[in-house]
Amino acid sequence: MTHTIRQSVLFTKTRKDTPKDEVSKNAQLLIRAGYIHKEMAGVYSLLPLGLRTFNNVVQVIREEMDAIGGQEMIMTALQDPEVWKTSGRWEDTAVDIWFKTHLHSGEQYHEGAELGIANTHEEPLTRMLKDHISSYKDLPKFIYQFQTKFRNETRAKSGIMRTREFVMKDLYSFNTDEKSFREFYEKCAEAYLRIFNRIGIGEKTYRTFASGGSFSRFSDEFQTISDAGEDMIYINDTTGTALNKEVNTTEVIKDLGWEGVSLREERAIEVGNIFPLGTRFSDAIGLTYKNEEGEELPVVMGSYGIGPARAMGTVAEVLSDERGLVWPEEIAPFKYHLVVLDNGTEEVRKEAERLFREMESRSMSVLFDDRDVRVGEKFADSDLIGIPKRVIVSEKTLAAGEYELVTRATGATTYIREQELLDN
Repeated sequence: MTHTIRQSVLFTKTRKDTPKDEVSKNAQLLIRAGYIHKEMAGVYSLLPLGLRTFNNVVQVIREEMDAIGGQEMIMTALQDPEVWKTSGRWEDTAVDIWFKTHLHSGEQYHEGAELGIANTHEEPLTRMLKDHISSYKDLPKFIYQFQTKFRNETRAKSGIMRTREFVMKDLYSFNTDEKSFREFYEKCAEAYLRIFNRIGIGEKTYRTFASGGSFSRFSDEFQTISDAGEDMIYINDTTGTALNKEVNTTEVIKDLGWEGVSLREERAIEVGNIFPLGTRFSDAIGLTYKNEEGEELPVVMGSYGIGPARAMGTVAEVLSDERGLVWPEEIAPFKYHLVVLDNGTEEVRKEAERLFREMESRSMSVLFDDRDVRVGEKFADSDLIGIPKRVIVSEKTLAAGEYELVTRATGATTYIREQELLDN
């Protein structure tokens, strides 16, 4: 990924008007700023600025998954129906979000055979692991991927936070027993909190008790406070954790030891989840191992999901202001937005070009606004795009021998000498 680009050659342009068919703030801002393009309801393309941001979110997640022993791979989106029939999750009555397709021809399948388009990957990965796990010595294993998922989502109205086609980071854990599974489960929960801190929403994100569905009594969600959220959570400020409305019962409150605790109700966006799967899939598909005594036992599993684009959309919802997007440095498409205000002055233009080349030579991350447009348009676009640091080159800064440095999040303005800027 290149470190620099000139704004004059970006094929995308900012928009003043708000898209009429978008109700969510994240989609409105990301479309206006040239990060995404709407293909159809619930389906978005990532444009150059959007892809850079998305890839930065992916890298944060990847680093934290690798740090807890995750091994990255990638699986296919096309799915063999047989393994899903084995687990009982092929029929639309069991999973109502399937997209399915038909083969026209092929050696293995007869004409018109049905295939699935993956919405998750527990079944095929469990079947794959049968080729690689036979003994307790082969465990544990923690395997993850960033892979495109397809879900026939009926509520695709929240911009890139709820879509029908999206990349998911899904990690699956394989352990010998419940104790070692729980140890990893907690490591992953801690890694998730580190991820949300790094991408800028940690202070607003809570580990939240939620229903485990058909897999277990409880799962854990990670919920970020936002008016755009679809969930209602109840926060225990003493523990720093929360409870989803769906499990907010007297019995659960008692089990958690929260009787008499004042809970704060908030609307929130689910930005991640982790599920105990137990032996649900290893039993159905036959994934077993032999322990030290030679007994054959089912592998204990867990599932851990984060959608990078959903996380990116949540940052857009939570951290933006009335002027536009506000990206944290770690995931911003560029660290610096170099803006030249030359007013037709060749000397200023040359200085900006020279500084850009210096920053480029040091592999600094820079979007250079070298366009011949009005000052007001440059500043409005810079605010909308939301890059953390704006460096201004003008007649005024040239005369002072310093550059104007504006912090997007706070609006704070300082003056900085070239060497100090280049050393950052």
